[in-house]
Amino acid sequence: MIAQKTKYIFVTGGVTSSLGKGIISSSLAKLLQARGLSVTILKLDPYINVDPGTLNPYEHGECYVTVDGAETDLDLGHYERFLNVSTSQANNVTTGQVYQSVINKERKGDYLGKTVQIIPHITDEIKRRIKYLGSKGKYDVLITEIGGTVGDIESLPYIESVRQLKWELDDRVLVVHLTLVPYLSAAGELKTKPTQHSVKMLLEEGVQPDVLVLRSEKDLGRDIRRKVALFCNVHERAVIQSKDVSTIYEVPLKMYKEKLDEIVLDKLNLTNIQKPELEQWKEFVNKVKQPARTVRIGLIGKYVELKDSYKSISEAFVHAGASNNCKVELEFIHSENLEEDGWENKLTGLKGLLVAPGFGHRGIEGKINAVKFARENDIAFFGICLGMQCAVIEFARNVLGLKDANSIEMDSKTPYPVIDIMEEQKDITNMGGTMRLGLYNCTIEKNSKMAKAYGELNVKERHRHRYEYNNEYQSAFAESGMIATGINPDSNLVEAMEITKHKWFVGVQFHPEYQSTVVRPHPLFVNFVQASLK
Repeated sequence: MIAQKTKYIFVTGGVTSSLGKGIISSSLAKLLQARGLSVTILKLDPYINVDPGTLNPYEHGECYVTVDGAETDLDLGHYERFLNVSTSQANNVTTGQVYQSVINKERKGDYLGKTVQIIPHITDEIKRRIKYLGSKGKYDVLITEIGGTVGDIESLPYIESVRQLKWELDDRVLVVHLTLVPYLSAAGELKTKPTQHSVKMLLEEGVQPDVLVLRSEKDLGRDIRRKVALFCNVHERAVIQSKDVSTIYEVPLKMYKEKLDEIVLDKLNLTNIQKPELEQWKEFVNKVKQPARTVRIGLIGKYVELKDSYKSISEAFVHAGASNNCKVELEFIHSENLEEDGWENKLTGLKGLLVAPGFGHRGIEGKINAVKFARENDIAFFGICLGMQCAVIEFARNVLGLKDANSIEMDSKTPYPVIDIMEEQKDITNMGGTMRLGLYNCTIEKNSKMAKAYGELNVKERHRHRYEYNNEYQSAFAESGMIATGINPDSNLVEAMEITKHKWFVGVQFHPEYQSTVVRPHPLFVNFVQASLK
């Protein structure tokens, strides 16, 4: 049973991918939330992978992990950062999940011998998952972002599901279509034809958009808007401009200026809604755009060619920078480049180093070199997941004198396995969804840098890993100055390591970047930036 108050907004895209459907969805959600409405966002991903957990970051950017341990699309990170509300497995649906569910039902005989088809069985499963969040009665508005672009073969079942829902739910459904209006510098003109064709394609699939958001580099004059409205059967007032901005966090303010939220409220017949409270958001954006100072921090990883591979880390630095009234200039450094002669020169002048998470042996020695550089030169250091493990390996080799120390992941025959595979992971063969995932407790050592950052001794953080610190070496490490300052109270797993005599040297097994939002910048990132500024 669908909650009668729940309204459904679908955000589709045309012309090209990566236009920013996730940011528009998050911005609209933020504006509605600021008006006192309860909002959540669902992402529909057309790929056949069950989830992005087994995808190479070069394919799809980072894999975002929710509190309940779901490996999801990176757009869920945007949803959480904008709304300051946790998402779950229910907020991300893939074609792989849909087909897997339908096939499982067919195998159990749930379809009573009928021929299983795209329509109605696949579309019914898509609609069921969309309605699931609305049926909980917790949300006034459910925004659903459909990945890819209109016209993609893999998107057809999703657009068909929208068509059916618009018919079934009538005025409780609204469609926002995001397209590109390119500027041809040779002609000196903005071109609306791609938008017209995109909307025409959507119409051929049976869906009339209610609102058009036009992404462009230049301002759109009234003539352009009127032309688009005429050719696309959309009211001129509902043709919205989304001009490029310097920070994604400015988009909600631009959409408010364009009255996107007002138009949506009118079309969904939502009345007597309060004006949005955006002062805190405006203050944050001002700090991002007008920082008092700048600090250069190096991010060491092996996927740096695609910056979306570290999206949550990048955004956590934006939040932490604003909190410190500074701009963090991130320098992305490929870890393999730190294995070449003269690699130290690439780190000179940086005030802080973050060694990023990842998997596999490629570039691992470069990450270990970066750790060594930070430790020996008293540069603020932050290691996340594999970054912490690299810090442990480096300390074992160069301080404890365990020359061939390594992780079992990198060298299964190492005589000093300071990083070992978790016991429960040893017999696992399937890679998807089998790591240590989701929220776990961490007890923090008193008087540690962790304790100072958090201001408390018991926290919960999200995880995504198979390997762990080998507790057999804990005494030797502690005697030489690297101590375990974060422990999981249930499994005794080491969650954090610090070098006590270093100005700021912290490695964590968990992923603090997933918890950072505009309203609640993560304390470890805030503290790390503070240390880098000093």
